[in-house]
Amino acid sequence: MNFEQADLSIEKLKKIEILSRKARAAILKMTTLAGCGHPGGSMSSIDFLLTLYHMIDFNVKDPKWIKRDKVIFSCGHIAPAAYSTLGLLGFFPLDNAISQFRLAGSIFEGHVEPDVPGIEWASGNLGQGLSAGCGFALASRIKKIDDQIFVLMGDGEQQKGQLSEARRFAAKYELKNLTAFVDYNKLQISGSIQKVMPQNIRANYESDGWKVIEIDGHDLLQIRDTILQAVKNEFPTLILAHTNMGKGVSFMEDNEKYHGAALKREQLELALRELNEPQDLKKYEKLREDFQIVANEEKSLFQPELKIPEPQIYTEKTDNRSAWGKAIANIADLNQDKMLAVFDCDLQGSVKTKDFEKIIPDKFFQSGIMEHNTAVVSGALSKCGIQTFFVDFGVFGVDETYNQHRLNDINQTNLKIVTTHVGLDVGEDGKTHQCIDYLGVMKNLFGFKILIPADPNQTDHIVRYVADKPGNFLIAMGRSKLAIIKKEEKVFFDENYNFQYGKADLLHEGNSAALFVMGTFAGRAVEIAKKLETESISLQVWNISTPKELDESALISAAETGVIFTYEDHNVETGLGNSLADKLMRMGLSCKFHKFGVKKYACSGENEDIIKKNRLDVESVSAKILSFINK
Repeated sequence: MNFEQADLSIEKLKKIEILSRKARAAILKMTTLAGCGHPGGSMSSIDFLLTLYHMIDFNVKDPKWIKRDKVIFSCGHIAPAAYSTLGLLGFFPLDNAISQFRLAGSIFEGHVEPDVPGIEWASGNLGQGLSAGCGFALASRIKKIDDQIFVLMGDGEQQKGQLSEARRFAAKYELKNLTAFVDYNKLQISGSIQKVMPQNIRANYESDGWKVIEIDGHDLLQIRDTILQAVKNEFPTLILAHTNMGKGVSFMEDNEKYHGAALKREQLELALRELNEPQDLKKYEKLREDFQIVANEEKSLFQPELKIPEPQIYTEKTDNRSAWGKAIANIADLNQDKMLAVFDCDLQGSVKTKDFEKIIPDKFFQSGIMEHNTAVVSGALSKCGIQTFFVDFGVFGVDETYNQHRLNDINQTNLKIVTTHVGLDVGEDGKTHQCIDYLGVMKNLFGFKILIPADPNQTDHIVRYVADKPGNFLIAMGRSKLAIIKKEEKVFFDENYNFQYGKADLLHEGNSAALFVMGTFAGRAVEIAKKLETESISLQVWNISTPKELDESALISAAETGVIFTYEDHNVETGLGNSLADKLMRMGLSCKFHKFGVKKYACSGENEDIIKKNRLDVESVSAKILSFINK
């Protein structure tokens, strides 16, 4: 963007004043027609928004133009302002946005969504947009694109802790192409922001290394000059704009009621008269009645262009996390000039990202203990054609950041989450660090695929599998060193193994019963089968590495034995056992069924001791299976 050429004349600013009035009328019409929405903040931010869009680079015929400047709506409830602006600029007919606002089946939802041309990011709950802005700004640097990223936020939103994480990240990585705007109308749903939760917005940003400029948010000349100044700064910049809630309609101004309340129809008539805009609500009522749902076009995910090296085969005991670290380092070594990035949250030694950093230091991002921010930054980056890995412990990378990953999923990102220390296998850290619910949590996200490797060799295959795939993935693994799984004394997941998503692995053949296992218990499951052979019980053992996509042929084979067991160091009520039982019922398969899993929060201690205490060791499970079969 050439902001020298974007210097708006006084004449152009006067035209924007006229558009602001039309936009305010559109905001009120759409919210009144829907009977709900957030007109107050939409009206206080519209002057900045229209001025900004008259200065940045975009292409209404190609909203995804690679060199466009990007505007992120963190306060997504000001959707009426966003739709009015984009409609007036020609991204879509404004009449559609007015008549279809918050209408079931319409793209013009109550909070902004990327299905709308010109919208980059679904905002979700407040406080995540600045993190997304960091991700987009970082992507521009990696891809060497000279663009500007603008993030619109509310003032009440500044109470969110994730924003402090995003501020520090932006300052550390000197994201000077990032400008944030706060609509400082000093009101939120419950009233004055100082009454609800006192804060010093300016001091917070300045203390984290930002440049802050305060302006009158309704003075178009000040807005223009400040934007021109902000994009020239060598630091990320905050524009703190003093505004009036409900600006433009006298009875709405400075009234928190209109933060989230639409005008009644008689009020709308008064407001439109004050704005000198036509009262034509009947026209939009008719359009709303005639609306027909149009199927959304399938979005094509980006295709990573990475070279994938041959697998590395392990014959000696090691841990899955080390296998992950070596695999991603191998991939990095072969793709140093490609679009690839890894994020870490101060756990580098434990999650094995050091070798990656040595090979591609400029694409390794140490985010510190800021998991919420990192989850969104990495998600936004992954949406920009960069194959992105977010690496963390399970309790932080899954449990703590579930909401952020839910938003990533809605935004159709292409993030690869890699978590170590899942299940009981976390060492002596204890119950607070035992992520025994990762499957139960992440299988709620429709767009995420889940991969749980059984040993270091399968880990290696799985990492190489996801490295050149689009979409969202979770790879989850434990901490401890594992024996290499073998079948007939040969490495099972060797160089001839072909990982297929949704395919189960038969680790041991049998016909007395079947045992389904997930993750680090796979080796123990084989030991159980061998132990039971001495009791004349022939046990099928199936390794499930894709618990969201169960192998029907494996289930049929297992059900034919008449008895199925599941075995996992996951919450027994939400893990593999429940997924398997649900699938068996839907397939109409009948058999005896028993689940082995974690029944309560475990304690601190060595891995083997914890497993024994939870009666999930080889001896305990073998005895239970024997008793169950011999009943």
